[in-house]
Amino acid sequence: MKIYNEQFALQSQKQHEVFNITTQVKAAAEKSGLRDGIVVVSSLHSNTAIIVTDNEPGLLDDLFEWLVEISPPGENYRHEGRFESAAHVHFQSLLLSHQVIVPFTEGRLDLGPKQAVLFVELDGLRPRRIVAKIVGE
Repeated sequence: MKIYNEQFALQSQKQHEVFNITTQVKAAAEKSGLRDGIVVVSSLHSNTAIIVTDNEPGLLDDLFEWLVEISPPGENYRHEGRFESAAHVHFQSLLLSHQVIVPFTEGRLDLGPKQAVLFVELDGLRPRRIVAKIVGE
C-alpha cells in the first residue's frame, strides 16, 4: 500500500458557493501513480463541506435552502458572535461533512455519470485549503 498527499487552494467570492473540484481530485489521483484505491478529500475548515452529488444548479439552490431550514441563523446559539463563523454555519457543515471518500479503479474515479466532488462554501469570501489523500496500489 502506498500513500500520496496533495493540497490545493481556492478562493471563495460569495458567502455561499459551490466549487466543482472533481478535476483537481482526478488530477491528484493521476499524479499519485496508483491504479486502485481510495481518495479521501477533506476540507481544512469547519465552516465548509465536501460532498458528492449532481452538480445541478437547482439541486444546489435547494441544498442551501434546506441547510438554512434545518440550521437557521439566530442569536440563541452560545457560539454566536464570539468566533470566526456563526454556530449555525458549523452545524450546516456537520450536516454535510467535511470529507468524502471516493474509490478509484484502474486510475479512474468511481463516480456515477452525473456525480461530482463538490466543495461547499458556507461562510465565504476567504481563501480555502483542501487536502486529497490517495491510498492504494
